[in-house]
Amino acid sequence: MAEQRYRIEGMDCADCALKIEKGVRQLKGVERAELNFSTALLTVEGQISRQAVQQRVEQLGYRLVEDSAGTASEKTVEAFLPGLMRYLFSSRETRLALLGGGLIAISFLFSAVNLPGWLTTTVQLFALVLAGYPIARSALMNLWINRDFNMNFLMTVAAIGAVVIGEYPEAASLIFLFAIAEALEGYSSERARRSIQLLSGLAPQTALRLTQNGEERVAVDDLQIGDRVIIPAGERIPTDGVVSSGFGAVNQAPITGESLPVEKAPGDEVFAGSINGNTVLEVEVSRLAADNTLNRIIRLVEEAQASKAPAQRFVDRFARYYTPAMLVLAVLVAVVPPLVFGQPLLNLPDGTRGWLYRGLALLVIGCPCALVISTPVTVVSAIAAGAQKGILFKGGAFLEALSRVRAVAFDKTGTLTRGTPVVTNYRSVDCADGGDCEKCQDVLALACALERRSRHPLAQAVVRAAAERGLDGRYPPAETVLTLNGIGLQGKINGQTATIGSHRLFEVEHPHSDELCRWVESAEKLGHTTMLVCDGERVRGYLAVSDALRPESERVVRQLKGLGVEPVMLTGDNPAAAQAVGGQVGVQQIYAGLLPEDKTRLVQELRSRHLAVAMVGDGINDTPALAAATVGIAMGGAASAQAMETADVVLMSEGLNRLPFAVRLARLAQRIIHQNIAFSLVTKAIFILLALAGWTTMWMAVLADMGVSLLVTFNGMRPLALRDENGQKKG
Repeated sequence: MAEQRYRIEGMDCADCALKIEKGVRQLKGVERAELNFSTALLTVEGQISRQAVQQRVEQLGYRLVEDSAGTASEKTVEAFLPGLMRYLFSSRETRLALLGGGLIAISFLFSAVNLPGWLTTTVQLFALVLAGYPIARSALMNLWINRDFNMNFLMTVAAIGAVVIGEYPEAASLIFLFAIAEALEGYSSERARRSIQLLSGLAPQTALRLTQNGEERVAVDDLQIGDRVIIPAGERIPTDGVVSSGFGAVNQAPITGESLPVEKAPGDEVFAGSINGNTVLEVEVSRLAADNTLNRIIRLVEEAQASKAPAQRFVDRFARYYTPAMLVLAVLVAVVPPLVFGQPLLNLPDGTRGWLYRGLALLVIGCPCALVISTPVTVVSAIAAGAQKGILFKGGAFLEALSRVRAVAFDKTGTLTRGTPVVTNYRSVDCADGGDCEKCQDVLALACALERRSRHPLAQAVVRAAAERGLDGRYPPAETVLTLNGIGLQGKINGQTATIGSHRLFEVEHPHSDELCRWVESAEKLGHTTMLVCDGERVRGYLAVSDALRPESERVVRQLKGLGVEPVMLTGDNPAAAQAVGGQVGVQQIYAGLLPEDKTRLVQELRSRHLAVAMVGDGINDTPALAAATVGIAMGGAASAQAMETADVVLMSEGLNRLPFAVRLARLAQRIIHQNIAFSLVTKAIFILLALAGWTTMWMAVLADMGVSLLVTFNGMRPLALRDENGQKKG
């Protein structure tokens, strides 16, 4: 089945998206139709022409444009008033509404100068027809196509009812205010939506590629892996790649949220969308344009916006029943009191509102716009704010889940520590003086042969140490290497089954001297990680490895505690090393010597105590524990496609700096969602009571309803202005 993607213009709330989605889905040949209100992207699968889709969308009162990377106007955020004027004059519906509003103003002027009443009424009816035609047409087409009522239908009925009872100025004002308020909502939603679309404008469309004859300017989409491109000083990097020549600082804030430029040298990775400093870099392309880090971020963010938060799903279900219920209530209010209790149906000469008028006012109040927009605009803004700071939320559900987290479990190696340990000591049991003798070096060489093919940080530290001393070729790489349940490796070297592993493993399977135990325990008390080596016949010695703390670990743990989040350390390392690291960063709850299944079990136990628990790891080695947590958080996502795919939340930078901000952002978003829903429902309840008592007019009701919609929209955009711990609005 062919998949087509279109961008829809003219939507002002999530109810519009549901209406279009339902209408397109009914077209012959359509197998699937999904419209994401947050991104305004309509995805259609099936054998269906663009013309058929466009016709259906326009029938329902909206506009369809081809999906693209973004127009020039999308690459900047306009000032509010100029942008609003552009938006109002960009569609026929709002132009007609503005013309109708002008005619209403003229009719009021006619009344003020005592011109004939029929002239004033004619102008008001003409204004009503001009502003109301698009609304009525959309309402009738939706009723015909989708067989349901929407807000436009309620407003059309209310306006016709007002004309029937002679409230001409009220009918015209009602429709004009509704049309303008809908446009204001649509523009506000567009501004929130554009914060994501801006990401697509970060990477340049062309690149300067090196050729045998010099340089040529080519489209970024034409670059192939292995091509070399020149990045002039001060320009954006067009592609993911590896620096092949040049030294300089690169501003990675658009991708990772890091506030300071990062020094780059040959061999270092750079990302599309980041900004080169004041030197020229030569970069070898490592990913195609469609798969670069920036495009992966945009794709994941759009998918995240399509994933509804639980609160949003509740609101959608509520609104589905709320609108028809309000329609039924309005009919009952208009009919029952006059028929059963003899109350007046029409307005009385003394100004008392009749029950028909009150029923019409209820129709106006019945619009669920404020309610249905209360959650999605907040989720969009929070996801956009996170993306701007180098934090990817995979969906509104994970944003909500992170707001409830009261404990965070950290892996140690590579998370709280740098993950680039170094060998600090190695010693053979045959060494008498503890110096770097030939026998000690042989222990390191044997360990290197076992660890040669492992990607674990400790293994790489052993291989680097052996290579620096010229010992990496003394033994051939081990064959048929087996991982021993996360606590060691075993393989054949020159026909002998050699083993490297933790003291815990050797205590059980490889007897060794008390003296070696004392050496190992002394190293572990200093916070070092130890590994023992056996050549297949006897235990040969041990190695000690130390991993430096990340500079931000202590500050991040302190900030999390200030947010009421309890930090927990889960590590496979020995208890002494774990306690040393925990003491430095301020973690009191430490679980050491864990196997992978132990970490998963402990995460589940933490969930039983705290209900919501986050697990922070590298997204690869800690996959089971990440999956077991309420929220799995991977760090270093900019350099790891696996990390971006594994976790629920991804910290793009190589560090923990953004973790407290992510928690604060999630909690702010959740507070705003609750505020918006409560404010919308309370306001509805108040105006329903006022309408039943006859104390409100229809135009006041629409003004209040749309005013609430705008307030919840602006409130929902507050996450975009949230500042990080350093007072910075953007990363």
